[in-house]
Amino acid sequence: MGYASSDPSVIRSIRQRVLLDAWLRAVRRPHGLPARTDFDPETSQDELADMMGFDVEGESEAARFLITQEGSRLTATYGNEHVPLETRASRYLDDSIGPERYARVVSCYRECVMRKRPTYSITTVQDSDGKDVSYERLLLPFGSGATVEHIIGSYNTISIEGSFKVKDLLGFRPMAAPTTIVHAVIDREVARRPAGVRASDDIVVVGIN
Repeated sequence: MGYASSDPSVIRSIRQRVLLDAWLRAVRRPHGLPARTDFDPETSQDELADMMGFDVEGESEAARFLITQEGSRLTATYGNEHVPLETRASRYLDDSIGPERYARVVSCYRECVMRKRPTYSITTVQDSDGKDVSYERLLLPFGSGATVEHIIGSYNTISIEGSFKVKDLLGFRPMAAPTTIVHAVIDREVARRPAGVRASDDIVVVGIN
């Protein structure tokens, strides 16, 4: 499945739209990369539980992704709770999640590095009770010059069937093979937005249960 050129409206999650807004504010040149030190997402501790940080080593197809921060809910989602807390960071993503799962997700990370723009995907999975869950991944690139040096990822899970079990949601043997329904590179309308204009303003909330 190829990556479609998209604008910020492709992102469903309000939380992830807010993170994209912070990335857009940090972009100083129309076609440049923001520095991580200019990124101010104002995230809460609860939001950090669904986020990861990576250092990018290498470029293009040879790039590897060294985990520098792993949110607690993501640890449960991938079934990595057995890994000691002090060693959850400083692992490569491919070593952390294994070759089979890495093969399913690595294109999103590589595309982010090669295109130097945020990438976004939606994958449908099932929890241990067989409920359908949408897994939304937003990757934001950072660096100096023309090289992506860091990625910050936000991972959002939601189900129209109500509450679901996050534990082992993306474990080695999920209930059903994950299906990716959206692959997007956010490379349209990514110029620095005027003050007070936010990507998250494009979202219309039709109802809250």
